[in-house]
Amino acid sequence: MCAAALAVGLLAAPAHAEDPGDVQGLRDGRAAWALKDTGKDARFRGLAAVSRSTAWVAGSKGTVLRTVDGGRSWRDVSPPGAVAEGLELRDIEAFDARRAVALSIGEGEASRVLRTEDGGATWTEAFRNPDPRAFYDCLTFFDSRHGLAMSDPVDGKFRILSTDDGGRNWAVLPSTGMPDALPGEAGFAASGQCLVNAGPRDVWLATGGGAVARILHSADRGRTWRIAESGIPAGDPAKGVFALAFRDRTTGLAVGGDYRTGEASPQAAAVSADAGRTWRPASTPPPAYRSGAAWLPHLRTAALAVGPTGTDVTTDGGRTWRALAQGSFDTVDCAGDGGCWAAGEKGRVGRLEGA
Repeated sequence: MCAAALAVGLLAAPAHAEDPGDVQGLRDGRAAWALKDTGKDARFRGLAAVSRSTAWVAGSKGTVLRTVDGGRSWRDVSPPGAVAEGLELRDIEAFDARRAVALSIGEGEASRVLRTEDGGATWTEAFRNPDPRAFYDCLTFFDSRHGLAMSDPVDGKFRILSTDDGGRNWAVLPSTGMPDALPGEAGFAASGQCLVNAGPRDVWLATGGGAVARILHSADRGRTWRIAESGIPAGDPAKGVFALAFRDRTTGLAVGGDYRTGEASPQAAAVSADAGRTWRPASTPPPAYRSGAAWLPHLRTAALAVGPTGTDVTTDGGRTWRALAQGSFDTVDCAGDGGCWAAGEKGRVGRLEGA
């Protein structure tokens, strides 16, 4: 399939300022998704954009791929045990071309954390969930040492797993600082973006399935949390916030909706300007359910949202969105050098390239 042109401007703009001409370029559309043949049919919901040349994807059937040449070729670096057991790898965080941490999801022992330090040539199982009540959804890293993973509620509270040695060892944090979960509330393991961070200590957790879709914020690496309502519709196991993206510790986006095919997803996006204390709905949200979101590097008001029915862009910080590309993606991620990648079903991976 050929992706339609996206409204993205000059990604090489300097990081210290935003050129109004760049924003105009976003509106005019001078770039497009260039699809990269992975040779696989796995569904990739885990994605780590390291740079324009290097990216990792993780997905169904225990599959992990890595490219170091901009997607021209992909190396299958799947953990043998994950392939043998058909694990669902729904999140991956990479520090560079050699070091990455992947999360498999599921009840009990299906939830695991795997790590590699040699580009995927070998993998080590760093954590296997011993609690049949826990179901881990997402993970995030503040830096190369400190990271968190989150599980759906256990004993009425979301469970947080922590590492301070790059993912080698993990421990469950005390639940005393975690508010009570709502009946039916959970996270969505749809894109690896239900748990995200900005800076060295701030982290946000997205929920759905309960009476309201909430966003929890911690300013101390997951020990204490504050709750806010997102305004994105919930009240059903298929509805809520599916992805978060924070440009910095104050400015964030939330996207979601109803993931069921053919179901309407009104008010599927919201924005916060106060570190997630309050959220206001997008005045013109994406036209359908969206599962992934990412800010475009060097353009302070521009971001992408992706989902099964296409890609949308905002150039005003999330207040209004425009549908700009057809084609299914589940997740999107941008690296600091301007390299933006998206991944999804049937082995589909794209990189944003200038027109």
